[in-house]
Amino acid sequence: MSQKGYIHVYTGNGKGKTTAALGLAVRAAGHGFRTYFAQFMKKQHYGELDAVRDHLSGLITMEQFGIEGFHSSGMEVKKEEREAAREGLAAVDSAMRDGRYRIIVMDEINVTLHFGILDPEPVLNLIRKRPGNIELILTGRYAPPEVVAIADLVTEMREIRHYYASGVPARDGVER
Repeated sequence: MSQKGYIHVYTGNGKGKTTAALGLAVRAAGHGFRTYFAQFMKKQHYGELDAVRDHLSGLITMEQFGIEGFHSSGMEVKKEEREAAREGLAAVDSAMRDGRYRIIVMDEINVTLHFGILDPEPVLNLIRKRPGNIELILTGRYAPPEVVAIADLVTEMREIRHYYASGVPARDGVER
């Protein structure tokens, strides 16, 4: 029996958007559901890559579609960033058609739209053609209104306080 899938958006300036998507993927794995997890704008090492590879590789497939370093406001979009993001979009499209995945995560997709790395229309088209049984998760700050409007569930993580502001760098096992 196939369940109806919904579209989730995890956005906002607070910590926890990717973590929430990972938690959903782990919960789904506990029920035998497979997840395809596409990390846009990421090319660096994160602990979840090792955890998935070593413990959940049969149930969670995780791939990165980004370039080394970080993109921030005011930076010009590099050709390599656009190519990596388009490759990620094609991989998500393929995963949707594959039939093995119950959950698909587009991690940091909202940020790619905010910075103009991807045009909104191909992303919106992909969302619209999602098979009805796939749970689709879109994460990242700056979720555009068009994505929020199409979603069934929208959660905004709001930062009230973060130790990063007092100089604490990203820590292994907690932020990366």
